[in-house]
Amino acid sequence: MDPVKIPKMPKAEYDALIKRQCVSRIAFGACEQPYIAPFMYVFDGKYLYFLSTKYGRKIEYFAANPKVSVEIEEYAADLSAFTFVSLQGKLEEVQDPAQKTKVREQFADMIVKKRLSPRVLTALGHSPTDRPDVLVREERSAVWKLVGVKDIVALKNG
Repeated sequence: MDPVKIPKMPKAEYDALIKRQCVSRIAFGACEQPYIAPFMYVFDGKYLYFLSTKYGRKIEYFAANPKVSVEIEEYAADLSAFTFVSLQGKLEEVQDPAQKTKVREQFADMIVKKRLSPRVLTALGHSPTDRPDVLVREERSAVWKLVGVKDIVALKNG
């Protein structure tokens, strides 16, 4: 008996999935054992951008080897339907001040539009009592961009 294969998603569908969601998992390989961590992201239609606090293991792993795998998923509570996309590429720190400001503004807008809890700001180095625009005013985090995507796996079961 042959296994049932999960169907692949076309680009338009996985782009829509990426646009709907805002949390990913990034797997870093620059360590003895792979290290995976959740990251919020914004998507401009071409690139994924992440804010990273300037401390923790991820900084060490990023410096040692910026090649990563990024995974974004969506599923029904009972798992009757699920989709995911996995992108293998490289993280690059954004240096251009105007680009960093633009990305930070997109993060602040996303937090407001999606009505995310202010507690999400703690994952970005800020107090939950801060307003989302603090991301633009203060540079407590690095801005990373996913580039050089070599492989994309996008599957759906429903």
